[in-house]
Amino acid sequence: MNCFVKLFFLFCISFSFAQLPEGFVYAKEVIPDLDVDLRYYSSNNFVGKPVEGYLTNKLILTKQAALALKQVQEELQSQNLCLLVFDGYRPQQAVNHFMSWARDLNDTVNKARFYPDVAKQHLFKEEYIATRSGHSKGSTVDLTIIDGNTGQALDMGSNFDFFGEASWVNYSHITEKQKANRKLLQTVMLKHGFRNYPKEWWHFTLRKEPFPATYFDFPVK
Repeated sequence: MNCFVKLFFLFCISFSFAQLPEGFVYAKEVIPDLDVDLRYYSSNNFVGKPVEGYLTNKLILTKQAALALKQVQEELQSQNLCLLVFDGYRPQQAVNHFMSWARDLNDTVNKARFYPDVAKQHLFKEEYIATRSGHSKGSTVDLTIIDGNTGQALDMGSNFDFFGEASWVNYSHITEKQKANRKLLQTVMLKHGFRNYPKEWWHFTLRKEPFPATYFDFPVK
């Protein structure tokens, strides 16, 4: 093998195994038994189709966020419970896709399931859709708790990505069991360094996130 061919071969190998930006990790490298269901990689989301920038069902987070999430998982496992993560790092191109979708007022295919009580033209005003997302900084996660034996998600009183008051953390018109499940999630996440977004029981951001002012756009792949 001559020098040129050898160099080209090595370049191809290194390209194939391109690394994430410094400071980011694949969450399963830190938490091998973590359950991941990236909703924006599938059609099971409010857009109704895979979202731009999601090329695989691999959860990416900053290393600090992944290590903190590992502590959450370990504590829950002591109660025979586990985490199920719906989203983590989100490229800006995905956020742009959300914005385009929100401006298309004729596309209301999933309105009954995800935003039955909110007019689509009000999703920006009511802060369900934004031009920037904390997810793009790499230390925000959307998640819930599942039973360690059955894999069944605990009943939180509303579905993930439901746009409405039923998803607000302190929403009162749910059962005592649903309130207890929300409190468990809040308690364990806050204990290990995350803070919650009050309008979404599933949404948490690492308090000391390493990139507080940087919005990334590399794809999830």
